[in-house]
Order: sequence, then C-alpha cells, then structure tokens
Amino acid sequence: MSEKNREGKRNARDRMIEARAAEEARDRRKKKLVVGGAVLAVIAVAVVIGVVVQNQRSKPETPVAAPAGAIGDKSLVIPAGPADAPSVLTVYEDPRCPACGSFERQFSPTIDQLEDQGKLYVNYHVVSFIDRSLGGSGSKYGANALACAQDAGHFRDYHDVLYRNQPDETSDAFGDKATLIELSKQVPGLDTPTFEACVNDNKYGGWVSAVQQDFDKSSYKSTPTVLLNGAPVYPKKGDEQISPENLVKWVDQANQGKTLGTTGSGGQSPAPTSTAAESNTPPSP
Repeated sequence: MSEKNREGKRNARDRMIEARAAEEARDRRKKKLVVGGAVLAVIAVAVVIGVVVQNQRSKPETPVAAPAGAIGDKSLVIPAGPADAPSVLTVYEDPRCPACGSFERQFSPTIDQLEDQGKLYVNYHVVSFIDRSLGGSGSKYGANALACAQDAGHFRDYHDVLYRNQPDETSDAFGDKATLIELSKQVPGLDTPTFEACVNDNKYGGWVSAVQQDFDKSSYKSTPTVLLNGAPVYPKKGDEQISPENLVKWVDQANQGKTLGTTGSGGQSPAPTSTAAESNTPPSP
C-alpha cells in the first residue's frame, strides 16, 4: 500500500474519532441540560409549595363561629360575671389540666361569690394543648362543650361541674362526648337537644382551635395562668401566696373607692357589647 493511501486512511479514521467525540460531547451537554432543567423544575415546585404553605399559615385565624357573648379580639374569650365590675380576673385553663382542676375546686366558690357581689368580671381563655402532648381529644371536646354551655347561658355552672368531675389527665374521659352530655344533667336547664347537638357536632371546633393558636402566640406557656387586672396572681402575687382569702383581699384592695358592677342572673351577665367588654379586658399578650 502506498504511503499516500495509508495517510488517507489515517485521516479518515481520525475524522471518525473526532466526529464520535464531538457527538458524545453533544450528548453529555444535552444530559446536563435535561438534568439541570429537572432540578430547576423541582426547585420551582418547592417554591410554589412553600408559598402555599406560608399562605396557609398566614390565613386569618378568626373562627367560623363563636359562642354567644364571647368577647375580645376575634371573640376568643368567654366572660362570666358583670361586665361593669371594677376588677377583671383573666384565666387561661385547659379542661384536662390537673393543676387547673385543683385551682378551680379550691377557688371557684370564691370567684363565683366575687362575681355575684359585683366585684369581679372573669375572662376565660379555654385552651386545649394537653391533647397535643398526651393524645386524645378531651381538651378540645371539653372546650367545645363549655362554648355550647355559654350559648345556653349556663357557662359558669357547667364550668364548675366539669372541673369538679375532672378525670385524671391521662384517661381522656372528656374525649367521650356522652360523658360531657351526662355531666350537663347536673346543671338545671342545660341538658337539652340543642346542647347535645352542639356537643356531638363539635360545633365550635374551629373556635377552640383559634383560642389555642392565640395562646400559642402569647408569652404564657402553662395553665392555669391567672391575672388580676393584668398582673399575675397565681401561684402568688408578689410575696403573698394565693389563697381564697388573699384573692378576696386583693380584689377588695383593687376595688377600693370604685363602684361595684351589676350582677346578672345567677352570676351569668347578659352578653355585653364589644365596647364595654373590651374596655374591661386586659390586652392580649
């Protein structure tokens, strides 16, 4: 074979090798573009999901329905006693909370008496966080039942019955709606088809969630949290330990020289106007 022919074959072979290398390079670039596009698509989807989640978190927390007479921002507070009383007791409590049960069994007679005397207006924030830590639904269903009792004008009496019959926090007995309805029989006039339907349908479930969300955003992390005219009094006020006697003393001191409120029927005041209610309610933390 002549040198010229050998040179021609080498050139043809080199051209084939170069062409194959160029084609492989193009294939690699295409793959990179496809992979890069897929990554960008995933990132774009993630961004969209993040925006959707953030928008969901940013939705207004105003509940669909609130019990009659509820007061404060977004109507998250249940009042008891005369709205024009000179002092306000703010109470955060969970129906399953054993410390709340102990507090109520010791103090509810005194608090009820101070309401009936026109000395005290009580604002209840009924929270439900124990369900999250222990499981079950007794906190949420108990809070809903209290809202149903508020609708019926029997919040205070049912509230006292609920805490007098509070089960151990690990039993979740209030997660049984039949138990909550059975306890309503201890409150004259409360055990009605309307109340039963309200409990069974969990009518105020959205409101209960909104109250808990409000508590989560506050500076308070435990229950009961008890404030007298905005200042903490549980487990003590200053250097003085709380007791029924001391609570009466503290309220009388705060009310000195002030006009007492007008007591509603059975200590349950008529639903106040929002202006009157909010003027007596310490601002949410």
